[in-house]
Amino acid sequence: MFIQPWDAALDDAEWKTWIADGHDFGILSVNGPPGQAPLTVPTHFTIDDRTLLIHLARPNPAWKAIEADPNVTFTVTGDYAFIPGPWRAKPGTPPTDGVPTSYYAAVQFTCRATVIDNPDAKAELLRRQMAHFQPDGDHAPIAPDQPPYGRMLPGIRGLRLDITEVRAKFKYDDHKPVEHRTETAHRLTERGRPLDAPTAGQQLRRLERTGPWKP
Repeated sequence: MFIQPWDAALDDAEWKTWIADGHDFGILSVNGPPGQAPLTVPTHFTIDDRTLLIHLARPNPAWKAIEADPNVTFTVTGDYAFIPGPWRAKPGTPPTDGVPTSYYAAVQFTCRATVIDNPDAKAELLRRQMAHFQPDGDHAPIAPDQPPYGRMLPGIRGLRLDITEVRAKFKYDDHKPVEHRTETAHRLTERGRPLDAPTAGQQLRRLERTGPWKP
């Protein structure tokens, strides 16, 4: 993932807060067999300090690739919107001279994968995931010897992804003047497409922290 200086995360707390703010679904990418394309798997995940936890169905073809090469990438994206060219035209130039772009946030984790097959360890992984996704605890006990999860555990495998590198990108035209970014956020809010409001929110949040961008 290419990151311009003005698109980089301002600090680790920025991407960690963004992930914690409900961005818990991403794409696992693993190296395919020689001569074949990489395999990708969309899935929910939980994060614990420097570790991602996921589980997949046992028949998933990604397992064979992971066992051959445990170096994987996990990518999370969100708060994205298409920005039309006229919105980005420089002052005093025709609106049609503006060049469109995409706004988005993305966090890319480079990880080393460890497969989890022990029933007790898989149950613990699921308990940790459920603590995140169903914190009210409104589910049956998750244990190898209790239904309904006990009989389902053999059908899944767990995956611990130990993070070795994090690359975070918040692409919201931070190198543009303050007035331009403020107006774009206003236009996004007015347009009102499904992700326009959170995209505008990210742009204004970055604007409040950085003001005019300086190299």
